[in-house]
Amino acid sequence: MTMSPHEVQAYVLTYLETLDCQIMERSPAHVTVKLSPEADKALTNRPYYWGFVERTGAPAETMSFTFVFDPDAYQQALEAEEAKAAQLAPPASPGADPGTPEAPKETILGRYFGIVPSLPQLGPGRILKEDVVYGSRRLQQIFNAAREGGAFVNLFEQAAKRQLRATAPAVYEPWLGVCFKVEFACDLKKEELHFIGISLRTGEIVEKFGSKLNRRDLSPRLAENMHVQTAKVSLSDAGAALESHLTNRLLELDYSWAEKAKERLDLELAVVDTYYEAVLREDTPEVDVDTSAASSTDGSSIDQEHAGAGPSAQIQTSLSNPSRIQNVRLQPVQPTNVTIGSDVELAAEAAVQAEPETDPEQDKARQAFMDREAMKLQYETRRTEMIWQYEPKVKVTAISSGMFHLR
Repeated sequence: MTMSPHEVQAYVLTYLETLDCQIMERSPAHVTVKLSPEADKALTNRPYYWGFVERTGAPAETMSFTFVFDPDAYQQALEAEEAKAAQLAPPASPGADPGTPEAPKETILGRYFGIVPSLPQLGPGRILKEDVVYGSRRLQQIFNAAREGGAFVNLFEQAAKRQLRATAPAVYEPWLGVCFKVEFACDLKKEELHFIGISLRTGEIVEKFGSKLNRRDLSPRLAENMHVQTAKVSLSDAGAALESHLTNRLLELDYSWAEKAKERLDLELAVVDTYYEAVLREDTPEVDVDTSAASSTDGSSIDQEHAGAGPSAQIQTSLSNPSRIQNVRLQPVQPTNVTIGSDVELAAEAAVQAEPETDPEQDKARQAFMDREAMKLQYETRRTEMIWQYEPKVKVTAISSGMFHLR
């Protein structure tokens, strides 16, 4: 979906005129506008300034913009105006060099400090120029502002002049209108808009409710000599009735596109499964990780009872609680088949022993195991992405709604 420069201009001008912005200059390629306070708050992102204005009551100064909808045409128009201005300019004096720039006018600061370059114009008087084309950030901001500001409206049909002079007031019938966006999505996408209205007096449902509103003059102001009827259907019941009506309409559609999307999904998943199953089928060596803190390497044996309750255990306990270090006593033990003088020396030797040597085969096996787990995660992620992209789904969203009081 895209929009031509003419469609973008029509949309932006509708938004600006709705918010009572002042149009200062307009052409087929651009528009120069002074924003209204409401539009300035929505588009300029100046919360601190507007907070100051609201607190102090100071007069607000809104910003001005030149929105360019067709940059090429706008640039050509500027060049044509410059060429026309150059032709109408008075000729230079006979003795002057055409390439010599005009001498700057003398100022007070220039008299004492030399030539002072002119400063750029700042503040509310300056006019900012922006290209507003389809896909630009400014146009997306206007879309979001229009969506937020027009999410819900409350409009009244304007009465004829003879009704204002009538003795009995005319009666309004309340209607709830909701614009639904229906998305049919798979690896392809299609969107539809359904504007449906329901009478809160009788429960009558009207499709293409927008065509019924186009023939009427609507305003947010309640006209004189008019009376609004009380609704008999609550808003929750009316919304549920509209959803049920739209669901029944969607069930009547042809969903052959969904079957074709499932076939494409099965084909893509088969390709992914074939590739990753071939990769994961490769044999990976088992990984044996030695988690023991220390091991005997010189063939000597130590009694398990003394190894678990010897001085090294007391040393570890005292280090975890420094206040108990002075109460620790090293009791010598008479081990069997051990040539070391005491368990204290054995504990000291174990503490300063270097890290055990790593086996290259174990490192290689461990790395292969990690690669295999990463490949499994990649496989699952790829399947999830394919299902999200190709799986057919229908999504319904209410993008705008409103109360319409009609005669």
